[in-house]
Amino acid sequence: MLTVKLDSPAPEPRRRQKAKTRPDAAGSARANRRAMIGSIVVGSVIVHAIGLLLFGVWTVATYLNRPAARFEMKKVVKIPAKTPEHKMNVAKHEAMAPKPVLTEKLVSTRPVEFALPDLPEVNLDQMLPLDPSELISEQVAGIAGTGALGNGLGQGLSGGGGTGEGMSFFGIPAEGTRIVLLFDVSSSVVNAAAEAGVPLDRIKEETLKLIEGLGVNAQFSIIQFTQNFKPFGDELRPATDANKAAARDWVENEWVESGTMSGSGVVSNPRGLVTVLERAFAMRPDLIFLISDASFQWREGGGISDIPYDDLNALVRRLEDELSEKTPIQFIGFAPDDDDIKEWRRIVRRTGGDFREIKGEPRR
Repeated sequence: MLTVKLDSPAPEPRRRQKAKTRPDAAGSARANRRAMIGSIVVGSVIVHAIGLLLFGVWTVATYLNRPAARFEMKKVVKIPAKTPEHKMNVAKHEAMAPKPVLTEKLVSTRPVEFALPDLPEVNLDQMLPLDPSELISEQVAGIAGTGALGNGLGQGLSGGGGTGEGMSFFGIPAEGTRIVLLFDVSSSVVNAAAEAGVPLDRIKEETLKLIEGLGVNAQFSIIQFTQNFKPFGDELRPATDANKAAARDWVENEWVESGTMSGSGVVSNPRGLVTVLERAFAMRPDLIFLISDASFQWREGGGISDIPYDDLNALVRRLEDELSEKTPIQFIGFAPDDDDIKEWRRIVRRTGGDFREIKGEPRR
């Protein structure tokens, strides 16, 4: 038998399989680092988003729950400035302080080969006060001012009908340390004073007594007026011996007794008492004496006419509002009319002052 060998196809060669590469250690570390950074970024974004959400919720809640507006007024405490009177009192107190004790010999703390000679004797009685009580009494009088001068000055300066305690002017107590005296010296006042039995010499005498009795911490000024006016000074002057002497000389030589005012130092004034009161309040006094017959005129409209009491009331109120404390106006009227008494009594009592009518010679 014939055997036929059929050629079988040759087997295909096996394909080589690609070897799978295994990641090395460095690649694995990089992959882990990238994963960690990604998780950190995602976590940070989430945390910030939550924080912004909470802040927005808090802002909206704060806006919706806003409290109602409250208005508060806080009291401001101000310490007043030291006045010249206080400085004068301090200076006087320092001047009266006891002098240092003088030793009669020099003493050495260690022995020396020679001795120092004795110092000459000094009469200390001429350097120090004989009685220490004199210092105390003068110091108390200077600090207390006119309000604590007692009966000693009271009986000598009480004036007609005075109480005999402290100082007064025509019986009205002079309780103040900044005093302005306003004298109406028009012809009508001169005649009214004569009818009341009070000559001009008596007015000058009372004025000088009041000035002489002022304490060292007091200040004063004087203004004479008709329509025009003549001031003793533009400001208050301390009650020193020199200023008191100048005031005595001014009263003796510059006092108007004729009812008309002219010459040097006279200020032209068509508004009469209105301008005089403005000048007086500008000195910031704590007491004003006004001496007149309670009838005042001005030339505000061109001709001479009485000053309306409505204008005087408004003037005094305005001037008082410009000061921190009330300034009493003590009015002394010589033979005034009943209508003038009624109006002026209402004006001065609102300031804390009083109206005194003088009809005859006051009793001493």
